[in-house]
Amino acid sequence: MTDSTRSLLAARHIDASFATRDMHAGLRGLTHLFSSAPRRQVLFDVSAEVRAGECLAVIGASGSGKTTLTRIMLGLGSADAGGVFYRGNAVSRGSAGMKALRAESSIVFQDPYGSLDPRWTVERSVSEPLWLRRRALGYAFDEVGAKTVQALARVGLDPRGFLDRYPCDLSGGQAQRVAIARAIVNEPKVILADEPMSAIDVAARVRILETLQSIVHGGGTSLGADAVGERPALIVVSHDLGVVQHIADRILVLNDGHVEETGPTAQVLGRPRSDYTRRLIEAASL
Repeated sequence: MTDSTRSLLAARHIDASFATRDMHAGLRGLTHLFSSAPRRQVLFDVSAEVRAGECLAVIGASGSGKTTLTRIMLGLGSADAGGVFYRGNAVSRGSAGMKALRAESSIVFQDPYGSLDPRWTVERSVSEPLWLRRRALGYAFDEVGAKTVQALARVGLDPRGFLDRYPCDLSGGQAQRVAIARAIVNEPKVILADEPMSAIDVAARVRILETLQSIVHGGGTSLGADAVGERPALIVVSHDLGVVQHIADRILVLNDGHVEETGPTAQVLGRPRSDYTRRLIEAASL
């Protein structure tokens, strides 16, 4: 059995590049406009994987390629070389692997206010993923409401006090917990949390951390899911090693698009092999 089939989601030997913009292109004639734009490579032979019931943290300095890699892993970006596999199936445009990944994954963004529609109540925002896929999931109308209430309770918000609120009525921590409730309401198999705590205050981070820990390590996204295979995989993009050391099972360290090292959290943070990783740890003052 290959690593791709053992893993729930895996990226293998990813190279990725971006076209670079030339602000002076128009000054160099029409010939330049029809030539190939120069490209800058941002990922170099990067491999990563995450299993069900596991949290993978992708860390590194700004510009290291963290977001590019995770977007490619979630099927939101394309690679120049290499491949992504979900449940052992290749993820490519229009493929069965892509369709399954899109249906069974969700994202928690850095800015909760930017990810929630200011015109919608909490109830509408959280329930929207269920309404979009209600028939595919086999839910009756009344089950949508019940699942919405359950998701809010799961992230520590009393549904009676929050269902009718709008984003402007929420603190930063509350808004992010609503965003997490929205991400878990349809019980995804893969969750990407891209810097989920950088836009909220320190006091609220503790509750968000507890919420994410319970989702992955404390019974999945549904109250009755206890088996590891039923729990979602969580990919966390973060520069906060204090958060990472409490939630991640494994860490992938990126530096200028290259993998510096990867391994269990205790090993990477406690016995780093790379000078770059050691500098990150020293700067974090764990």
